[in-house]
Amino acid sequence: MSEKEAFALIFKPGFSTAASVTSVSGRGVGMDVVKTNIEKLNGIIDIESTIGKGTSLKLKIPLTLAIIQALLVGVQEEHYAIPLASVLETVRISKDEIFSVENRSVLRLRNEVLSLVHIGDIFEVERILDSSEHAYVVVLGLGSSKIGLIVDSLIGQEEIVIKSLGDYLTGVEGIAGATIRGDGGVTLIVDVAALMTMAKGVKVPAMMEESSSATKEKTKASDYTGMIVDDSKTDRTIMRKALEPIGITLVEAADGQEALNILKQGDHTFDAMLVDIEMPRMDGYTLATEIKKYNRYKNLPLIAVTSRTGKSDRMRGVESGMVEYITKPYSADYLLSVVQRNVNFKSEFL
Repeated sequence: MSEKEAFALIFKPGFSTAASVTSVSGRGVGMDVVKTNIEKLNGIIDIESTIGKGTSLKLKIPLTLAIIQALLVGVQEEHYAIPLASVLETVRISKDEIFSVENRSVLRLRNEVLSLVHIGDIFEVERILDSSEHAYVVVLGLGSSKIGLIVDSLIGQEEIVIKSLGDYLTGVEGIAGATIRGDGGVTLIVDVAALMTMAKGVKVPAMMEESSSATKEKTKASDYTGMIVDDSKTDRTIMRKALEPIGITLVEAADGQEALNILKQGDHTFDAMLVDIEMPRMDGYTLATEIKKYNRYKNLPLIAVTSRTGKSDRMRGVESGMVEYITKPYSADYLLSVVQRNVNFKSEFL
């Protein structure tokens, strides 16, 4: 047996050099556990020993690889991973349980007052999707410090592999790395210590609602913006010409998916939408349902313009969020009056 092989015996389960066995040592478990866990990380452990001088243990672990248990949370359409070692508990709360003290949101959790902050406010994630009356709070602890982190959803606990962000993104405050999910998506891993420091500077109320459609004062006709959604270029042109006399700004989309992408970009604040029902990729009913998920457009007037005249079609339109139902063919004057009424068009602009 070589010297290296002899040294390796201490990693064998049950091997011990102790003269006696106690409840905490001498059972030959410790070094076996060390070696097993290092090998799980694709690392190695090496021993060098010289009689009369001492022993050195060298641990080699890949720099780009580390495995941790993490809690995956959802914020709007983003996912974040929070190291489970820093998670004390999770609770479901209602908006009525949140109070404001000195411009900070707080929660009374059993016998203590917990400072709250929404993760979206820390990482500047715009809260556009409709939120329910309830939210989830992840209670984080670091030393003697505690904070309640509000998230939209709890996805679950997973064992994740930490990957480096690379040279271009290294040093992003509050982010320790990233991991790749099973579906191929990338999830950012939260640096809890940095996050708790960043949270101290957040003064925005944790459950502040996004305002629905922005209500900037209209000073001219072109301040009103409408979207025409129809897969027929001819029908889009007819609607555009019908609305041209009042001078509002018009944006066109060839189907529901394109319209939804335009809304997500946020380049325009829309006052009304004219929506065809039968379109490829995404029909008008589905588009209306998706739009109503956004706080910003919860009260946006959606006007169906379609050749479908059945009562069931009208009922489905109402259920999906349509406020008006115009059937083709229609007169330009009627379309114009419906749009003016729904956007509260000021008569002085005519």
